[in-house]
Amino acid sequence: MLTVLFLLLMLVLVACNSSRAEESQAMDTGLDPNEFSNTAFKDKFPLHWESYMKNMENEKDVISKSDPSLEPYQPALWSGYGFSIEYNLTRGHTYALEDQINIKRVNEKTTGSCLTCKATVVPLLLSEAEFGEGYWAANFQNEIIPRVKELGQGGESEELGEWGHLSIGCSDCHDPVTMDLRITRPSFTRAMERKGVDLTQATHNEMRSYVCGQCHVEYYFKTETKEVTFPWDKGLRVEDMYEYYETIAKEEDFNYDWIHKISGTPSLKAQHPEFELSSYGTHGNAGVTCSDCHMPFQRVDGKKKISSHRWGSPLKTIEESCRSCHGDKSATYLKDRVEDIQERHKEALLEAQELNTIAHYYINRMIIAGVSKDRIKEAQEHIRKAQWFWDIIAAENSYGFHNPDASIDAFRISSIESQAAIVVATEELVKLGEDINDLKRQIKITMENIVNETDTFLKHTHAINDWFPAQK
Repeated sequence: MLTVLFLLLMLVLVACNSSRAEESQAMDTGLDPNEFSNTAFKDKFPLHWESYMKNMENEKDVISKSDPSLEPYQPALWSGYGFSIEYNLTRGHTYALEDQINIKRVNEKTTGSCLTCKATVVPLLLSEAEFGEGYWAANFQNEIIPRVKELGQGGESEELGEWGHLSIGCSDCHDPVTMDLRITRPSFTRAMERKGVDLTQATHNEMRSYVCGQCHVEYYFKTETKEVTFPWDKGLRVEDMYEYYETIAKEEDFNYDWIHKISGTPSLKAQHPEFELSSYGTHGNAGVTCSDCHMPFQRVDGKKKISSHRWGSPLKTIEESCRSCHGDKSATYLKDRVEDIQERHKEALLEAQELNTIAHYYINRMIIAGVSKDRIKEAQEHIRKAQWFWDIIAAENSYGFHNPDASIDAFRISSIESQAAIVVATEELVKLGEDINDLKRQIKITMENIVNETDTFLKHTHAINDWFPAQK
């Protein structure tokens, strides 16, 4: 009897060890180490592919952020910049390349750096075999996109549309052979190195956020090389990044993204800082990764558990994304909690944007009325800061949820700075005998004309008029 039990125990141990050995064996997909076509992974990982294809569902409409129900004063806030012409809600990762190519703010001056987080071929384009470091400044329309088309031939897929086979996908985050998580964008590596972080020592859990942090970040293009650069040297907080732009960036000859056409202010355009905001939000401080919420484990085909590859709002996967930790709360409670935060966020955002728009017009009148350059510059410094502090939050795709405290605080600072600009302008305009009530009337009519224009692509033309001529 003891002999039989001993043999059974040995069989169990052998089976367990065999299973562990099998699990620990490095994967070899048989794919080329430089594979970048998303369709090459389809047959290798059919369950993950099925999940990935959900990124194509229900996200096919292009919706302008300047829609009256969203952020109606966008055309004035970005006056003189491409974002005033077309600035849309995000449609999902599989549409990223298509939308980048088709958006009207891309023009003959657009550089390769604009493609950096939109296509799986970027690591190859950055290699010495292609453009090398010259990639950043290469012409988007005449050099980069023609080469992207050549590289993508043969990998097209009807189910992914015209550009989905090269849009954000598998090889951006995974080694094509081993499927290990990896960093493919040098801007992230260089930013982390400047912060003293050695990515070769990153844990698997850290990598579950780092792969997202390659692209879901704030960045700017260096003045000469156009290299994508993250402003993280002073920290990841909203105020840290603004301080970077006011010090290090200026020392390196980057002063602004564009000159605002209404107020003449040297202005900054924020991108999508999900990585930064979440890093010091409630979940980030608790060690929750991006993937925990946005790529939760799900059971598929009735038995196997995989990480979801439909990237979007966790509200669509509340049971797996939220209740795996917050099991004591109902799905309804959690959804209501998130939406309450987002509603308060939107109210504060719209208030900050409206006040910032008004402030731009006050400064325009200062310039036209002949106020001293010193006072104009003082007002412009206030409005530059005001614009940054609401925009860095508006550009972040969680609608305040990743970091509610930082978001509301940023809107507060923005409103204070816009009001300060208006105070400076009012003081000087009153001295010159300007009718402030008439100025307010003109601003109100101008803003109404922007909102009431039904053609999205003509809205920006109403931001400038005879009352408020364009500034350089």
